[in-house]
Amino acid sequence: MFWKFDLNNTSHIDQLLDREGVTLRELMEEEDVLQECKAQNRKLLLFLSKDHCMQELVTLITEEPPADLEEKTRFKFPNIACELLTSDVALINDKLGGDESLLEKLYHFLEQEPPLNPLLASFFSKTIGNLIARKTDQVISFLRKKHNFISLVLNHIDASAMMDLLLRLISCVEPALLRMEVLNWLNEERLIQRLTELMHTGRDEERQSNASQTLCDIIRLSRDQANQLSEVTEPDPLLAVLESQENVAELLKNMFEGERTEASVVNGTQVLLTLLESRRSGLEGLMDLYSQGCERSYTVNSSILRAIEPHIKDFQQLLLNPPTRSAILTTVGVLEQPLGSARLHVARLVASLLQTCDLSICQEICRLNTMDLLLDLFFKYTWNNFLHLQVELCVASILNHSVHTDLQNPGLQNHEERPLFQHCRLVQRILGAWEENDKIQAEGGRRRGNMGHLTRIANTVVQNLEKGLAHSQINDLIKELPEDCRGRWESFVGETLRETNRRNTVDLVSTHNLHSSSEDDDMESPFPNDLSIQQAFSDYQIQQMTANFVDQFGFNDEEFSEHDENINAAFDRIAEINFNIDANAAAFEACCKERIQQFDDCEEEEDIWDEKEINYATQIKVNLFTEHHLCLCTDPGWTASFGETEVSSSSTWAGSPQQDGEGLQDTSWASFTEFHCIMLHTTLFWEVDMWGCVRTSRFRGAWQSLNFDKEYLFGFETLVFATSGILSMHNQLVTLQRERKT
Repeated sequence: MFWKFDLNNTSHIDQLLDREGVTLRELMEEEDVLQECKAQNRKLLLFLSKDHCMQELVTLITEEPPADLEEKTRFKFPNIACELLTSDVALINDKLGGDESLLEKLYHFLEQEPPLNPLLASFFSKTIGNLIARKTDQVISFLRKKHNFISLVLNHIDASAMMDLLLRLISCVEPALLRMEVLNWLNEERLIQRLTELMHTGRDEERQSNASQTLCDIIRLSRDQANQLSEVTEPDPLLAVLESQENVAELLKNMFEGERTEASVVNGTQVLLTLLESRRSGLEGLMDLYSQGCERSYTVNSSILRAIEPHIKDFQQLLLNPPTRSAILTTVGVLEQPLGSARLHVARLVASLLQTCDLSICQEICRLNTMDLLLDLFFKYTWNNFLHLQVELCVASILNHSVHTDLQNPGLQNHEERPLFQHCRLVQRILGAWEENDKIQAEGGRRRGNMGHLTRIANTVVQNLEKGLAHSQINDLIKELPEDCRGRWESFVGETLRETNRRNTVDLVSTHNLHSSSEDDDMESPFPNDLSIQQAFSDYQIQQMTANFVDQFGFNDEEFSEHDENINAAFDRIAEINFNIDANAAAFEACCKERIQQFDDCEEEEDIWDEKEINYATQIKVNLFTEHHLCLCTDPGWTASFGETEVSSSSTWAGSPQQDGEGLQDTSWASFTEFHCIMLHTTLFWEVDMWGCVRTSRFRGAWQSLNFDKEYLFGFETLVFATSGILSMHNQLVTLQRERKT
């Protein structure tokens, strides 16, 4: 048991601190030093906040440990030092943030030549970030005095910890007025422009990647905080620069100037995609978002689109001539010319641009036949589902443009729909790919990986053909198809596609006519087939197991209060029960008089420790609080009818040493050998009086939640709970018996 252990042991750290000449390293060797620090151990905090200890802690997280140490323990003390400094203890924060010499020692870490030790860089970033959040005024004032702070951070941007430090400066400064001052300071330092310069093709890939991720995070953080902080009317200066046409043009120039590498294209495109996604949507809402066409919940800044438009041809060229990649081995064979991340990101960008419904952008995409190239890639790379999704979104965007086409862009459908059906030959490609796949499968081959997305594309065409504002235009385009192609399409839609859709909607596992593992397979279920009723019963069963079961069923707390107006509330409801004595009334009355005491509030409480003869028989008072049924099915004796349910009883609950000598021998309490079935459809309150033992004890809840229905037993946990309560009561009786005898 837990009381066997001494929980009041004095910490070994206190014993060390009482010793003269204790060192910081000795304390850091203790396993519970962090717990004691966070638990505000006063003696430990006073020791750690001493000047020499704080200097040593900062040194540990900013200077490289000796190289001759074992690798497993080399960074042990720097890690513990970082945890102590960032334990969010006011005394340590005040000391570290208020001592400029300690801040200078921390800042000196940035003045090292790159590359930084990534682990030490993370310790430094975590410590400074904690100070920015807890000692904002002091730390921001200190950093603003350092004119080369931003330059040093960007010089080490290849370490991801420096990226985290910049994001903390943007997101962790409060209040809003001070945050705006920090944003203006960062804007004056040209943070966005410097990060954009790092996206140049000639830069190191690690720097490009971290710079790209930093820009993306700044965009999302700035937009989120702009939505949350409605009281701030001044626009975010960093976001304004990011969305400006000049900055986007500079980013695109850095991407395509010089040799076009896959890293520069991917990292730059990620920033563009973030600029185009004003709101991040969850996975479940992705297709709904794209299916809305022009009815977007936001509008993209036109300056972004005007900067991208002249470079669409450069992205088109990437689809034709991507950066060189070597062949790779896949699960379906060797891929001589992989699709590559560059072309996949271009496909994502085209899908996002089409979603803007910008007339000029859509016209440029149609003029360059970009969709024709994407469809070529769709049918060439049959196993790249990432590409298939983007092409499907592009087709859905073009078709949905006409459904939601407004009067603002009257010529949009002429520039998108007609090329899609005529130049791109969408219908012919769908039919050809489907027939080729059927042929491959007929020969024993594998179904192609793009067939699912091809089915969705075909369904999108059919849906827009049958309904929507532009169904007449699409219908005219279908009629312009060659006669044999139109006949094949109609047959495909009426037979093949319909059958495919039917198969796709069939449940993989049927939930009907499922039998339990019971041996009584031919037993008819007592429940109706209505799923709503079954669900209601299931909810009822679950509700019985909750902690507030007693409060919700049968009675409430007010009925047990001691106020005069409520004292009889629970007992008055007994009058609602229909008692009909069917047979053997004399035996029933005799049993009641002998075993059930009347509820008499005026009866004086007798002393439970008075000397008297011990009777181990148990008396049970049952208060029924609703009109439901109680059924005790035992040997024939007396029979009572509660409503429509028979209630029978015998000596099962009445065994006593005087009446049955074997009752004491078996359990010393009560006999359950003939107890067969109990059915309680509602809450009962069982009050148990032990003769000569604990007269006033109330064992509520021991049998509250028993639920039996004919042969079916619901709530095994309830049965276990009730049985445990009964056994506990029995053990208490046996213990009291032994104590009284001794």
